[in-house]
Amino acid sequence: MFDLVPFGKRRDDVFGALTKSLHDVFNDEFFAPMTGGSALSFRTDIRESGQAYLIEAELPGFSKDDIDIDYSSPYLTIKAVRKEESSRENEEQQVVRRERRYGEYVRRFYVQDINGDDIRASLKDGLLRLEVPKRQKPAGKRIEIQDDGNSGQQLQ
Repeated sequence: MFDLVPFGKRRDDVFGALTKSLHDVFNDEFFAPMTGGSALSFRTDIRESGQAYLIEAELPGFSKDDIDIDYSSPYLTIKAVRKEESSRENEEQQVVRRERRYGEYVRRFYVQDINGDDIRASLKDGLLRLEVPKRQKPAGKRIEIQDDGNSGQQLQ
């Protein structure tokens, strides 16, 4: 699971570099069976503007029917499924070597203060793009102090 805190905002974190280094080491596919992580994942880039987050995920070879995007506050989940070819379909040919991965590829993002109803997604040339709009914060309101001569009285 990954959060959407921009890299620039993490610099002030004293333990940020150490945490990132350890995360990168133990998030490696070699350690996946030991840490319970999934070796079946995909890479993403996340950008932030004042109005939205833009998530780009590499999903080559997947069609839109293979991809499921779910937002259940506060988690945004992207899941892509690649089913293994049936051996019965190719009885004439014997598989000599199989290197392609099959199964579920899943990424979850912890997101807050977004407008889940207006998330938009598109898929082109193996690149899934999600525009995740931020929830608009209500404008502040200035409160005027009234001088009514009751400054010494308590509210009941």
